[in-house]
Amino acid sequence: MATAFITHPDCWMHNMGAMHPECPDRLSAIQDRLIASGIDSFLSFYDAPQASIEQLSRVHPSQHVEDLIHCAPERGIKHIDADTAMCPHTIRAALRAAGAGVMATDLVMRGEVQNAFCAVRPPGHHAERARAMGFCFFNNIAVAAAHALEQHGLKRVAVVDFDVHHGNGTENIFAGDPRVLMVSFFQHPFYPYSGADNPASNMVNVPVPAGTRGEGFRNLVTDIWLPALAEFAPEALFISAGFDAHYEDDMASLGLVEADYSWVTLQLRQFAEAHCGGRIVSILEGGYALSALARSAVAHIKVLADL
Repeated sequence: MATAFITHPDCWMHNMGAMHPECPDRLSAIQDRLIASGIDSFLSFYDAPQASIEQLSRVHPSQHVEDLIHCAPERGIKHIDADTAMCPHTIRAALRAAGAGVMATDLVMRGEVQNAFCAVRPPGHHAERARAMGFCFFNNIAVAAAHALEQHGLKRVAVVDFDVHHGNGTENIFAGDPRVLMVSFFQHPFYPYSGADNPASNMVNVPVPAGTRGEGFRNLVTDIWLPALAEFAPEALFISAGFDAHYEDDMASLGLVEADYSWVTLQLRQFAEAHCGGRIVSILEGGYALSALARSAVAHIKVLADL
């Protein structure tokens, strides 16, 4: 079966300002690299639908969703916090980003594709249950995981987050939920300054210091993540695929390279094949050095597609 590649032109329209690192060029860089690599012809391409209020309300209060939708400006840029802003196109992009995860989950659960990568923005893993923050509006990975649980009747799912920043929003939404295991690593101390102290029992958080490189990352995946995943026995994997731990990305101070992203993707794909029927939904999170982002995302997709 093929790997799905899900995106939508609306995701290019979200703009938080000319100098903002979470920019439309991120998606263009991935698309261009995908074509240049020659693997695009092996993927199945889909346009992301908009997530419904019902789908979003599984992880966000419906009033918060409605308030955020009606908060969008008619023109210009409106800041929610110092890092996070809305333009007139933001809500359409955010609805597509969350909807991509829902579509990916449906495609994978119906067996139409083996796995899926959602090239969408805005990202989602900082969006808490009732708070947009950190470039994020709706928590795309949480919406997708909740859809698998509620719509497809899965009993256990796992979220794997290898973004350089702690996925505080995903933890806020799923902390204490016995149906969800989250395994993550993140630079610490670093934005959003969370995740290291007293996490819930279903959160396997691994904070690492600045300067951590591929060997340290691979060791924690082998020694901590994979045993925790095996014990939990999820029925599907959901990946918050941030590529800002790359050594070229000056938004942080870790030292991963494309080979590390290929390696961790292979470990997760092999785990999913052995334990989850191969079911993986991966959704783009961070990654702001455009060339490094594109190379790393395509390396990730290439392994998902077993190419």
